[in-house]
Amino acid sequence: MTSAEPLQITLLGATGSIGASTLDVVTRHPDRYQIYALTANTNVEAMQLLCDRWNPRYAVMNDVESAAELRSRLSSAKSQTVVLEGESGLLQVVNDQQVDCVVAAIVGAAGLVPTLAAAKAGKRVLLANKEALVMSGKLFIDTARENNAVLMPVDSEHNAIFQCLPDSLTEHHSSVKMVNQQACVGIKRILLTASGGPFRTWSTEQLHDVTPEQAVAHPNWDMGRKISVDSATLMNKGLELIEAYWLFDMDIANIDVVIHPQSVIHSMVTYTDGSVLAQLGNPDMRTPIAHALAWPERISSGVEPLNIFDVAKLDFEQPDLARFPCLRLCYEAIKKGGSATIVLNAANEIAVAAFLDEKIGFNDIAVVIEQTMEKAKITEDVSSLEDILEADAMARSITNECLAVMH
Repeated sequence: MTSAEPLQITLLGATGSIGASTLDVVTRHPDRYQIYALTANTNVEAMQLLCDRWNPRYAVMNDVESAAELRSRLSSAKSQTVVLEGESGLLQVVNDQQVDCVVAAIVGAAGLVPTLAAAKAGKRVLLANKEALVMSGKLFIDTARENNAVLMPVDSEHNAIFQCLPDSLTEHHSSVKMVNQQACVGIKRILLTASGGPFRTWSTEQLHDVTPEQAVAHPNWDMGRKISVDSATLMNKGLELIEAYWLFDMDIANIDVVIHPQSVIHSMVTYTDGSVLAQLGNPDMRTPIAHALAWPERISSGVEPLNIFDVAKLDFEQPDLARFPCLRLCYEAIKKGGSATIVLNAANEIAVAAFLDEKIGFNDIAVVIEQTMEKAKITEDVSSLEDILEADAMARSITNECLAVMH
């Protein structure tokens, strides 16, 4: 980093697991990075602690009542942090000219608008919100390119792919600049690894009785409840499949999902000469976050180097689309195109919430998504944010209707 001034960071989704990992990395490099703004949904308690620790210029609560409570608490503590609220607050701390980098870690569709705004503002965007690409695909990539945003993937799999790509693609450009260049550098396939989740070996009958508590207990990664359920159904891998399709401009037929229970190889890239490059490391999100923050440099992340002797062996298997139909639905949504991936994502968010509330069973998640995709009108033209949000709202309405019938 040539500048003596620390990079000013807006952290969207500060109270989540990605937020915690980001702050852990930043703590290790106070000379390089400074927290300019923190945002959260409703967790006032956690945000107050973060504001006390980081003293950001701004704190944004998505919820109005939560913002009022945080404002009162910080005022009593004589804090200088200004509390903003709602979408307008999120957009302000993304667009602010003093902000250099936006870490997009809001879970779900709620992260789309501020993440897209960060790309439009030409920021360095650390993309941990996969739904932004799942929902807005071409619009997001075009917006980033047109505004010279530096788009860095933070999902461990996409970050691994990025690290395995040739220097000729990544030396001076972010992943968003790579579009249509694969052929000239001999990239043949992307191998997207998946742990298989906690139910990798379970039968369909066993999956029928899965409880929310079982589903959120991931064997390798520390994640939020929604993402943990997505990992258990393999929907998370399907969303990452869609994300890789857009990030790396790779034909969906050339992206394979590989079940790898140890979660040591984070993804691989196959080349036409027969080479397969893989990125390995301990399963800890601080590694891709540190890589994305400092790229093209390398900095300490706090993660211990992988001890290959402790790992001892690496296993690989093909995913079973019959037992885990959510992954099949993701492939189908990409092939349908248009608003299909928007509908898929919306239906999944509603279905997972219903499962966590114990209103439907584990296997019903895929059933509800498939019903929604069959009933929804898939539109070809989703070129504007308004089109995307309209398709999202329509899909949520249909999903809720499907759930009402199931009850």
